This record gives sequence, C-alpha cells and structure tokens, in this order.
Amino acid sequence: VQKAVGLVLCHDITEIVFGACKGPAFRRGHVVAAQDIEHLLRLGKENLYVWEDTPGMVHEDEAARRIAQAIAGPGVLAGLPQEGRINLTAAHHGLVHIDIDLLERVNSIPYVTIATLHSMQGVTKGRTLAGTRVIPLTVPESTVTAVEECCKGQHLISVQPFAEHRVGIITTGSEVYHGRIKDGFGPVLREKFAALAVPVTSQTFVPDQTEHTVAAIEETLAGGASLVLVTGGMSVDPDDKTPAAIRAVASDVICYGAPVFPGAMFMLAYKGTTPILGLPGCVMYHKASVFDILLPRLLVGMRVTRRDVVGLAHGGLCEGCAECHYPACGFGKAGA
Repeated sequence: VQKAVGLVLCHDITEIVFGACKGPAFRRGHVVAAQDIEHLLRLGKENLYVWEDTPGMVHEDEAARRIAQAIAGPGVLAGLPQEGRINLTAAHHGLVHIDIDLLERVNSIPYVTIATLHSMQGVTKGRTLAGTRVIPLTVPESTVTAVEECCKGQHLISVQPFAEHRVGIITTGSEVYHGRIKDGFGPVLREKFAALAVPVTSQTFVPDQTEHTVAAIEETLAGGASLVLVTGGMSVDPDDKTPAAIRAVASDVICYGAPVFPGAMFMLAYKGTTPILGLPGCVMYHKASVFDILLPRLLVGMRVTRRDVVGLAHGGLCEGCAECHYPACGFGKAGA
C-alpha cells in the first residue's frame, strides 16, 4: 500500500463501523495520497488493486452496467454502480414480472450474479427490484457478451403498469347503514388505493338484504366502475348475504373461499371483464391479506383464475409478526 501513492484505485474500498454504518471509504478512481495510507492500513488493506488497462477484460462497474442494461425490461431503471453492484428499480407503480428460467440461465454463467424480488407482486415507483454484479474485479469480455446474448429479445425483469381504473366500494351491514357504528372498511381501502395512485370513485352503503346489495352492485357497474369491492357480510352467518348478491350479478364466479390466512372467506367473480370482489373483515384489520396479494394482478388487467387462487396456498400463511413488514416477506409469494 505504501507504493500506491499517486496510483488510481480500480474499485471501491468498503469501511464497516460496527453498529453504525457500512459503505465506501474510498471510491473507484481515487488517486491514493500519502495521507490515505494509515486509513487504508486500519481497513486491513496492506495491498491494493490499482488500475491497469488489460485488453479483453471488463471492469466490474462496466460489467454490472452492461448486465443491468441487458436484463432490464420495460418499467425498470438501472442505477449507478456502487462497490461493483448496480440496483434496478421500478420506474412506476405496477406488477413485477421475473423470467425465472432466464434468471437461472444467466446466473449459471460463471462470475455473474443477479438477485431479484419474487415475481408477480405489486411494486411502487422507486422500489428496488434486483441487484447485479460480477464476482472478480475484472471479467473476460466473453462473460458479459454471454449475458447479453442470453437476454437478447427477452425481458428478465419488467414492471407492467397499472391500468386506469374506477373503483366502486359497496359497504354492507345494517349497523353501518343505520349509523350505529362507523364504517371501518372505506378508510382502509381508500388508503390502499391512494398508495397505488388508483382513484376510488364511489362508495355506497346498503343494509343486510340481498336485493339491496344486488341493486348497488348493478348501479356501480352502470356508473362505469372497472373494479367493484363489496365489503362485509362474507361469513356463514344467516345475516351475511354478500356471496348470494355477488352470485346473482356475476357471469363467472371464480371462488368463494381462498387457501390464504388471513382471507379465507374471500370471493372473486366477474361480470363480463369487470372483477367483483367480496372482502371479508380481515382486510380491514390486517395490513396484508389475500386482497393485497391479488389486487396488483387485477389492476394490470390480468384475469385471475381458480388455479391462480389455489396456487396461493404455498406461502399463503401470514405469520402474524409483531411488526408487519409486508410486502418484504414471504407471504403470498407462492407460484412466483
């Protein structure tokens, strides 16, 4: 290291302060000065890599940049290299798609590493989707071109934007309709949709009679709603009439019941191409439920099938953590 004064560092040098921080103490391109020597020695750097231009070899930063460019599809932005790694982020709200087979093929190329989120989940603008880097400081040009050839004409990672929607909420329950208790569903749902920049355009309150709920659903559909949510009345109690009302209106019932906890009493149906959802009480009380898993798919226009719902069973158990970190957890990531 004492002989490195005046030479150019060819990679970031990381400093870890236990319990405080981890980050680059010296950046790639830094010209080593005499006053840096003691600091470098404290970091355990008795020897340094300095830059020499070697034909046929690609520096880790340039390799990461080219790999990021090769794997980024529509709706994905690549950042700048830091300590040899580049992160890819969502350019907009939407549903993230990962080509898992392609991901495995690319990661099978020696020295190439890419890690991603689970596929088929909703993401907000700016969320980190993946990271990539190569392992050595430099790799052969052939390594990078192998990634570029493997990804040619394909999207390893992309974000499908949410379509424009008009959301209609129908709140059932005589206790709410008659003002005996406050509506708890509406504020929760409005907050969820606001976070996704999707407008809620109407909310209708009805008592616990099937005919009133049917009329409200039909009126909401006639008003141009592209997504209808019917809240409450989803249990097996005699007063809970929501499933019967949805069946009376729907042209296709996908499910009444889902292998997801919370969310077992969830219902999904369609009137033509418009989804109608029956939401159980857990949507109001839990940060994450089956509704949060399936909503991003519905917002991009995907027609959810019975098989899609059944496929949520593996990973469909929320562990009820004391502090919920959803979506940064395994809940609802089955089939990804």
